[in-house]
Amino acid sequence: MSGITVCLREVSKSYGSLAAVKGVSLELREGERVALVGHNGAGKSTLIKMMLGLIGASAGTVSVLGKDPSRRAAVETRSKVGYLPEHVALQPSMTGEELMAFYARLKHQPVSANQEILKRTGIAYAAHRRIATYSKGMRQRLALAQALIGNPRVLLLDEPTTGLDPALRQTFYTIVQELSVNGATVLLSSHALTELETQTDRVVVMNQGRKVADGTLAELRQQAQQPVRIKVTVDSDQVTFFPRIAGAGLEWRRVSERTFELCCRENEKITALKQVAGTSLPVSDIEIIDPTLDDIYAHFLYREAAE
Repeated sequence: MSGITVCLREVSKSYGSLAAVKGVSLELREGERVALVGHNGAGKSTLIKMMLGLIGASAGTVSVLGKDPSRRAAVETRSKVGYLPEHVALQPSMTGEELMAFYARLKHQPVSANQEILKRTGIAYAAHRRIATYSKGMRQRLALAQALIGNPRVLLLDEPTTGLDPALRQTFYTIVQELSVNGATVLLSSHALTELETQTDRVVVMNQGRKVADGTLAELRQQAQQPVRIKVTVDSDQVTFFPRIAGAGLEWRRVSERTFELCCRENEKITALKQVAGTSLPVSDIEIIDPTLDDIYAHFLYREAAE
């Protein structure tokens, strides 16, 4: 990752007395996959609309590929941005091929490249059919295909896996990985936190229009200080105790005949594992259960509510 593709500086957006976004600063870089998470009304869609140039900021600056996307002069910049909206509305009387051709011409891209995109997204087999006959999942795949026209340098995806079965979700994330490897910036706004854990490089948490957390999953775990659980299974049920880690104040508890468990902070995990590795007890298995993105997300929201 190197160059900055999207840059927001103290951006706010208000609709009358309603402040949808409040003083958000954010940078996205080439080759980066960023998850934008937050409940409904947190400001995620408003941020994306400002990045697309559909609405202007009430305060602060928005830059995409070096230009303000809301300006008329940024028409070429906007052609390098792909977008998949949360609510897909496709012309039902058109075929998949016709719709792709329409968007390709809007972006000044060759229509001949569309067939390969349709194959990548698993919808080529139905491209000759009217969109009115498509299932929800098929419409979602076609919407993703149009977002990929022109090999966008910035891809903004709002709830992208809605309506996709597990196999197609894997296909989708494979495409996202390929795009990021080739230098594209991918922003994924989603409520599906569990599936985002292994599919993004960074997580941005929004709440009531504000950015309340921003970092890798490991960094957010450190900030949240949510407990890590370590389970150790031994070969013998005759073991009556598991030693206390000297000087660290870490206490193991027995949860079954052969299993002991420790809850510790993220920065104590290595100390605990070293102690287990050096023990003379007959250890047969070690399981590390890190706090999930759901746990971390809930922590930051509760913290905001408490403040």
